[in-house]
Amino acid sequence: QVQLVESGGGLVQAGDSLRLSCAASRLSFSNYAMGWFRQAPGKEREFVAAISSSAGGTLYVDSVKGRFAISRDNAKNTVYLQMNTLKPEDTAVYYCAAKFGGPVAGYTLYHYWGQGTQVTVSS
Repeated sequence: QVQLVESGGGLVQAGDSLRLSCAASRLSFSNYAMGWFRQAPGKEREFVAAISSSAGGTLYVDSVKGRFAISRDNAKNTVYLQMNTLKPEDTAVYYCAAKFGGPVAGYTLYHYWGQGTQVTVSS
């Protein structure tokens, strides 16, 4: 079955950077758009960023534009989320997800999900 495994989370201070990775297996990775979502305690899951299958198109939520960058390496079946200038409000569990077709923000449209990785930003 399809597996998405996130890594790279941790505890950092405000202003620091982190790079999350999501490795996919048993998936025709280059045919799938990939997305990153996050969920803070007591809040709904929120779209963060998405990238098309060919990496030709990206989407971001306004709150991370200019700070986060999504990228992918289809040869390695891996998608990344570079997070710079982290803020306490970025604290959440971050999930990667895959969908066939183009990148979108709606989480209900993604078919496969990872287990998540915790990102905690202290002030």
